[in-house]
Amino acid sequence: MHVRSFQLSDVSPVTELLQAALSEECFENTIEPLSRQLSWDSNLIVVAEDEGEIVGALIGTIERNYGCYFRIAVHPSYRRRGIGRSLVSAMESRFQARKVNGIYVVGDEHNEAALPLYEAMGYGENQIFKSVRKLSIVG
Repeated sequence: MHVRSFQLSDVSPVTELLQAALSEECFENTIEPLSRQLSWDSNLIVVAEDEGEIVGALIGTIERNYGCYFRIAVHPSYRRRGIGRSLVSAMESRFQARKVNGIYVVGDEHNEAALPLYEAMGYGENQIFKSVRKLSIVG
């Protein structure tokens, strides 16, 4: 398994991954922010690849100089293999390289299943971003 930056050729495989890994409502709430983040800064989208197949993706963004993990998706057949942890670590390195003031997890109802992963990686309750105001990529 290899984690790398999103490439333009990944649009279809990542869209298929998101459909397979997320609920229908979550997918619908993710596809537009993915598109926005791609147009703003595609380096904040990372994918996990296994033998040429995209099996995981993480969409990050920077909001007011704070890094935010927006959405993580791992194909159901590849879960519990450390892919999520690898994606988060790769994004965390990108945020740190950009010298953000802090890193937060977007705490919407669709990220609740991923919260134990973030907590296991040291992101506590005070780093869960539950805001009434939406992130810029959400609109």
